[in-house]
Amino acid sequence: MPAPYRPTMNSIETSGNRPKTIENSRRIFRSKRVRRETFIGWLFTLPALFMYAFFVLVPFLMTILYSFFRWNGVGPMTWVGVKNYVSVFQVPNLIGTIFNAFWLVVWFSFIPVCLGLIVASVIHRVATGTFGLVARTVLFLPQVIALVAAGIIWGWLLALPGLINQMLKAVGLSVITRAWLGDFHWALPAVGMVGVWVLLGFCTVLLLTGMTKIDPALYESARLDGASWVHEFFAITVPLLRHEIGVCLTVTVIAALARLTSSG
Repeated sequence: MPAPYRPTMNSIETSGNRPKTIENSRRIFRSKRVRRETFIGWLFTLPALFMYAFFVLVPFLMTILYSFFRWNGVGPMTWVGVKNYVSVFQVPNLIGTIFNAFWLVVWFSFIPVCLGLIVASVIHRVATGTFGLVARTVLFLPQVIALVAAGIIWGWLLALPGLINQMLKAVGLSVITRAWLGDFHWALPAVGMVGVWVLLGFCTVLLLTGMTKIDPALYESARLDGASWVHEFFAITVPLLRHEIGVCLTVTVIAALARLTSSG
């Protein structure tokens, strides 16, 4: 009669380590798969990275290098060190250009984003259904209009015999009428108002889309705690929209600097 099977210590250790061995094998397989997918992903992005480096990074580095030289683009370069940077703060025209760029960024970026946050919050809170759809469409309409057409329209509106001056005369404010785009002090604010009109719809729609992703339970909990609309706005809405706000700031700052370049 055969003796009953008695597991030895080696067999017990082997059977006990088998799940760990399987888990280790799975972990190694997943690690290899992740590395393989990462390598394939980098292969797909290499052409774009090459183009970006060739057309963006290399010119950027060359610009920094050229800033330490005096060069007319044709003859030999002369090393001047940081004199070019010092001259920025010594030439009044350059300081004025920097000041104008700063104000355009304020008009084209910070004002549309701040107004877009308020308008999007109001639409998300009270303007639902068809009215909300119409409001979003009307606000986003300037993004659809061609810039050339928008420029012509606003040129007519801001001209001396334009509609804005006619409305000011109608309410008895003919003293402040002027050719807004031709006035030395009011040309920049006038262009800034056009920028607010163009970019407000973009910021509002983007921020409104981000608000739809916020969990309504957060607002309900805040209301149960007695929070007002202002507290909800600054404690819930603004922090949870930081990514959308970052996108809006990036796009609008680029638009402001591009407008300054085209105007110059």
